[in-house]
Amino acid sequence: MITHLRGKLVEKNPTYAIIEVNGVGYWLNISLNTYSQLTDDEAVFLYTHLSIKEDSHTLYGFISKMEREIFRLLISVSGVGPSIARTMLSSMTTDEIQHAIASGDVGTIQSVKGIGAKTAQRVLIDLKDKILKSYAINEDSIVQNNTAKEEALTALEVLGFLRKQSEKVLDKILLEDKTLGVASLIKKALKNL
Repeated sequence: MITHLRGKLVEKNPTYAIIEVNGVGYWLNISLNTYSQLTDDEAVFLYTHLSIKEDSHTLYGFISKMEREIFRLLISVSGVGPSIARTMLSSMTTDEIQHAIASGDVGTIQSVKGIGAKTAQRVLIDLKDKILKSYAINEDSIVQNNTAKEEALTALEVLGFLRKQSEKVLDKILLEDKTLGVASLIKKALKNL
């Protein structure tokens, strides 16, 4: 199996990159996350995953090992193929995906195009333990963050802000600092709403 490629970047597009290695051009399907971090330098290095089916051999490229590992975890779930996993990696960062799975956030997983309620539940059931074990995510901090987030959301709703808008702002704040208490969350959210 091809594990990584180091070569000359020939073409870059939001959905694919072409890398030339020793005269051979490799077409790699990439996520928007990889695209945004891929520099325009000629020399590039991407981790890869080769998907083999009856009718095709498809190569996927990733900017980091973590992104590739999350991709592999996602495609191990029944009902999640490489294209849905790539869409998820394009919609969210690897940290956001891990946090959503570890905290059991069905809504975030289901917000990805192509993932329905049953598939989102299956992703959570199949991957929660793996994510908590493999990536050293502390379950206590997730519960604490969810409680603080919920209390802050309720307070912001009482103040007249829309729940969806408030939730987006709070998620951004929690990505930067997961240790904030309710009062700090509300203060920071008010500055951003």
